[in-house]
Amino acid sequence: MIQRIKAGETVPEVLEVAANEGVSPELVAEEVVAGRITICKNKNRALCRPLGIGKHLRTKVNANIGTSETHPDPGVELQKLRAALDAGTDTVMDLSTGGPLKEIRRMVLETSPVPVGTVPIYQTAVDTVKGGGKGIVDMSADDIFATIRQQAEEGVDFVTVHCGITQAALERIKRQGRMLDVVSRGGSFLATWMTCHQQENPLYEQYDRLLAIAAEHDLVLSLGDGLRPGCIADATDRGQIHELLMLGELTQRAHAAGVQVMIEGPGHVPIHQITTNVRLEKSLCQEAPFYVLGPLVTDIAPGYDHVTSAIGGALAASAGADFLCYVTPAEHLRLPTIEDVRVGVVVTRIAAHAADLAKGISGASQRDNQMARCRRDLDWEGQMAVAIDPATARTLWEGNASEDG
Repeated sequence: MIQRIKAGETVPEVLEVAANEGVSPELVAEEVVAGRITICKNKNRALCRPLGIGKHLRTKVNANIGTSETHPDPGVELQKLRAALDAGTDTVMDLSTGGPLKEIRRMVLETSPVPVGTVPIYQTAVDTVKGGGKGIVDMSADDIFATIRQQAEEGVDFVTVHCGITQAALERIKRQGRMLDVVSRGGSFLATWMTCHQQENPLYEQYDRLLAIAAEHDLVLSLGDGLRPGCIADATDRGQIHELLMLGELTQRAHAAGVQVMIEGPGHVPIHQITTNVRLEKSLCQEAPFYVLGPLVTDIAPGYDHVTSAIGGALAASAGADFLCYVTPAEHLRLPTIEDVRVGVVVTRIAAHAADLAKGISGASQRDNQMARCRRDLDWEGQMAVAIDPATARTLWEGNASEDG
């Protein structure tokens, strides 16, 4: 896409993003070329609506779905997909690790009108074990890249790839010590492989190979934070910052190759460190879009981590983060239910919108002004129409009317 814009082509995806965001096509095109906006849409996927993520644009929300070995039912995940879409998610990620992975991904791609992301190394690890390997250490670099290419050809719009985990970063964590070590699943797969084989991360060492696949398919690389902190005690430590430095270098190389990237950010960060984390990413990674999980601002609220995440997400996005991954009430406890998915999307959308008001994003205040007018006029139907979650608002309102009557 970057090369098409540079060649002076009128790119339909740019026009559609500009119209949806209320900004000019020239602004979108300029920021895509600069790497400050990414447009998620694989060239092989007709169904997907192109989505802009980054500077000057509305803060976006992602919902994770996916099976596990103990809950492998694809039908349930499709119900979660529909719940996420109904609640207003901007993207979904299929993180399945159980059941027929390729079939599940195909169904998600055929059903979802919004961009779909994956973590390809999950499938590589599962395929390796099912293929007779003793464990994830038996996968090869070729296996990893073959999976990425396969998913790109299928139409996946963005992939999380943990390219910034290096032997040097692992050594820093080892010397420093961590409360929770490596909590990222994909990151732990690679760290285990690297430690076993005493070799460098193939996604880092063969990064040009990855860039070639991404450029061929307009695949957005979401450069993963495999060394993200999994608890407040590990926030903003040497391993996390070393990885971010590596991602900054890889971002520069991606932009030079005409490949769109975004940077994934930490999951557990105390409130007073959130703005610092956002500013570091923007400074080190050429203002590439920042995609954060939460961040969760405390570790002691199991069952309410959608709330701890929304607090951190609103602060992070108001400081410049561009993309919030939802957290559900089930975080750290179990796989989310359909209702958990709905609640997670709604709460994260509230955080995103609150940040957009702070950032002065085009059109953000109009909805709040409309709500104010409806409240002034006692226009209850108008209030329901403008609410982020009309169904819940209506249920509470009608319940109160029933009690009064």
